[in-house]
Amino acid sequence: MSGLPHSPHALVTGGGRGIGRAIAASLVGAGATVTVLGRNAATLEEAVSAGAAHFFAVADVSNEAALKAAVAEASARKPIDILVANAGNAESAPFAKSDSAIFTRMMDVNFMGVVHAVRAVLPGMKDRPYGRIVAVASTAGLKGYAYVSAYVAAKHAVVGLVRSLALEMASSNVTVNAVCPGFTDTDLVAGSIDNIMKKTGRTREQAIAELAKHNPQGRLISPQEVADTVLWLCGEGAGAITGQAIAVAGGEI
Repeated sequence: MSGLPHSPHALVTGGGRGIGRAIAASLVGAGATVTVLGRNAATLEEAVSAGAAHFFAVADVSNEAALKAAVAEASARKPIDILVANAGNAESAPFAKSDSAIFTRMMDVNFMGVVHAVRAVLPGMKDRPYGRIVAVASTAGLKGYAYVSAYVAAKHAVVGLVRSLALEMASSNVTVNAVCPGFTDTDLVAGSIDNIMKKTGRTREQAIAELAKHNPQGRLISPQEVADTVLWLCGEGAGAITGQAIAVAGGEI
């Protein structure tokens, strides 16, 4: 696989933990300068201290002004060549009990967070000789799941955005793709496991098995497996890959 061009600057939203941190660390290992962005300064600072990133910026991706300011600060340090829009959150509820507020929250962080990040980096990126935008969506952007309709709708919106923006950027050096993990062994999924245990009385092992059953391989995805896919999409050899939504899900899709 072709590697990254010489020392690109990558911005990873939600880069302090879970999938985002694994992606940031992989990009560092491949020679990128990496800025991680998120809401928790302590978590981000720890990622930098551990060598998983070089710099950090604090912002909520759903706050366009704050995100734009953070991106401007990071870009002033070094122009951004790679955006990994990873920040996200999930809430579960039956549709009948999902009010407008939950749909707004899920769209704000999972979809508008991607929109805001792309809008902030794209003007500078499209004039450079190389650019990569990767949105970390979910298999929930490719199929439905019960009891998470707001989350599923937001992730479908991300995939639609990626497909459309890829066509607009096709004449430039910027590619736009989505990576769609299945249930992944992260803090976010740990919350789902706790929720299953609380609502059903199942053991932790039974709750994990309930999530893993969606994967034909019968397991949770590892954050590193997602990071490896993102790293490939960011490489020079993936220049012809754009507008794709790549499932990392053990054959679920």
